[in-house]
Amino acid sequence: MRIVAGTFRGRTLIAPSGASTRPTADRTRQALFNVLEHAPWSRALKDMRVLDLFAGSGAVGLEALSRGAVFCLFVDKGAGSGAAIAANLQRLDLVGRARVERWDAECLPARSAAQGDRFDLVFLDPPYGAGLATPALAALAKGDWLTAGAIVAVELGARDPAPAATGFELVEERTWGAARVRFLTLAGNA
Repeated sequence: MRIVAGTFRGRTLIAPSGASTRPTADRTRQALFNVLEHAPWSRALKDMRVLDLFAGSGAVGLEALSRGAVFCLFVDKGAGSGAAIAANLQRLDLVGRARVERWDAECLPARSAAQGDRFDLVFLDPPYGAGLATPALAALAKGDWLTAGAIVAVELGARDPAPAATGFELVEERTWGAARVRFLTLAGNA
């Protein structure tokens, strides 16, 4: 697993040990960012604040930082994931541009001023088939985590049902191999 593009292109990443995480494949990550960088409904990654939920190795959030995002909050409840993300941040000298929290992504706390500004881009990559995308989307909306016009990229298994996304509008959907990504924005901001 490696960074696909940007400042850290080609740098290898540490993944958590064991089978509890499923890192987004390099090809899927490249395709995901191609959509984000070229879709008419998207904005440039430069200067975005990113939230990586169910972060696992942190590969997607690290890719965003490599491509110009200014900050990423990595959220994963696994101790192994937190350690892998912290090691990746250290290796890439990105500690000052990121934070790691060991929270359940499907029950995020309400955002407080101490947690900084709202986020422009969210990657939501729950375990396939677990049904966790719906509660995570609800927690994002309820917890005041998103800027107006924020984009949420939800990765699901290609055969997983679409999550209930109350308060969000679907702007695009793509399937790459075993992964299906739904791009959402807050309702009224598409």
